[in-house]
Amino acid sequence: MTKNVRVRFAPSPTGPLHIGGVRTALFNYLFAKKHNGTFVVRIEDTDQNRYVEGAEKYIIDALNWCNIPYDEGPGKNEKFGPYRQSERKALYKTYAEDLIATNNAYYAFDTAEGLDAQRKEHEQDGKTFIYNWHNRLNLNNSLSLTPEEVKEKLEAGEDYVIRFKSPQDETLHLKDMVRGNIKIETNILDDKVLFKSDGMPTYHLANIVDDHLMEITHVIRGEEWLPSLALHYQLYKAFGWDAPEFAHLPLILKPTGKGKLSKRDGDKLGFPVFPLEWIDPKTNDVSRGYKEDGYFSEAVINFLAFLGWNPGTEQELFNLEELVDAFDMKRVNKAGARFDPDKIKWFNHHYMQEQNNDELAEAFKAEREELKDIDVNYVAMCVNLIKERATFISDLWDLSHFFFHSPKEYDPKAYKKAVKDDTRALLSELVTVINTVEDFTTEALQNTIKAWITSKEIGFGKVMMPLRLALVGALQGPDVFEIMFMIGKQESIDRIENLATGI
Repeated sequence: MTKNVRVRFAPSPTGPLHIGGVRTALFNYLFAKKHNGTFVVRIEDTDQNRYVEGAEKYIIDALNWCNIPYDEGPGKNEKFGPYRQSERKALYKTYAEDLIATNNAYYAFDTAEGLDAQRKEHEQDGKTFIYNWHNRLNLNNSLSLTPEEVKEKLEAGEDYVIRFKSPQDETLHLKDMVRGNIKIETNILDDKVLFKSDGMPTYHLANIVDDHLMEITHVIRGEEWLPSLALHYQLYKAFGWDAPEFAHLPLILKPTGKGKLSKRDGDKLGFPVFPLEWIDPKTNDVSRGYKEDGYFSEAVINFLAFLGWNPGTEQELFNLEELVDAFDMKRVNKAGARFDPDKIKWFNHHYMQEQNNDELAEAFKAEREELKDIDVNYVAMCVNLIKERATFISDLWDLSHFFFHSPKEYDPKAYKKAVKDDTRALLSELVTVINTVEDFTTEALQNTIKAWITSKEIGFGKVMMPLRLALVGALQGPDVFEIMFMIGKQESIDRIENLATGI
């Protein structure tokens, strides 16, 4: 790839960034980094009616948390700024009028009521109303009016839109990096609105003008924009510009595999669909985020990379650098990708094992009031022993509470299984054995206690099960001798005696 690759992620600040948007940003990021290119973020806020306060900051914070920050965009390396379309407003009208001058667009003065009447009339005849070549000369626009009438309407300040003049009887041959060659007949296309009388462009015009001026070489976006591809190609042609290469990513589907993933699916099945928690500024409704739910950003990114792409190997675990190296647009699928909440947990479990124990200990302490006064180094040692069973930091307490306080009760099923008629006597003798261990290390405890059990010619379970029950309160947890070493000799003896006393 010889040209300098420039890609863009262009979200609208109409609410929190959906996980599908994060996937689109990720694929743009991976493609850019793969080709030593530039990842641009542009805020497409032309629809001021849907603008939501705080949404732009949320989008940027989400990308930063995911460790896929933009190279160029609002407040950063503003080579082609500004990067908010609302701040580029003055640009677009000139380009719209250029299209009128070259007979590629026209003024349309139709009222909403007039167009609605046209739709109803078509419906009564069993047809669908499309504003294009077959009826535009019969509607209220600069193609059907005289130049004098058009001038008069404009000078009178009548509301208008500028529509693209879609050609008649042409066949478009388009190319998509994911979907291959696409053929479209222009007769089925409508004359899309490019510019509104409120002085704001529609997505279509602003998108094309900005991509051209920002020298975007590849447009990688969601499948929902595929119907716009024909118009966008025609706009590039009408302006006399070289079009970028296009790639339309597959939809992210519900866990059932049917239909596009929505927030409602997450609420219903108990998983987030946003990277960060979002508090609606109008209603104060809280939407869960992957960060706040305890997911590591590395797990989220690794999972999202596999929604619509595969490396062509059996490897599933990739850090960001490995994803950049392996990413190939040729391996992006056309078919929708099913969202699997259990799979992202699987990834999170893996990345839990990769985390630094000291950092996990700090996060664990911050989450539990009981650990406030516990030395962080001790907590880190405990975390190291139990994190292989954890998926989230919130799992750590249930897996490790016995390191911080003695059992207050014993699991009934475990008690029944571990405690026999001779258990009390064996535990009393075990305390004597433990008292002989001067070098209170894991290895010394293991050697001494196992040698004693062997000498008594009894099954290991007769001692090890009640010992674990005494220390933990249940038949679970890491190596018994590791637990004893961590809590110390006296605490170990106290716990054994507590169980023995109650038998």
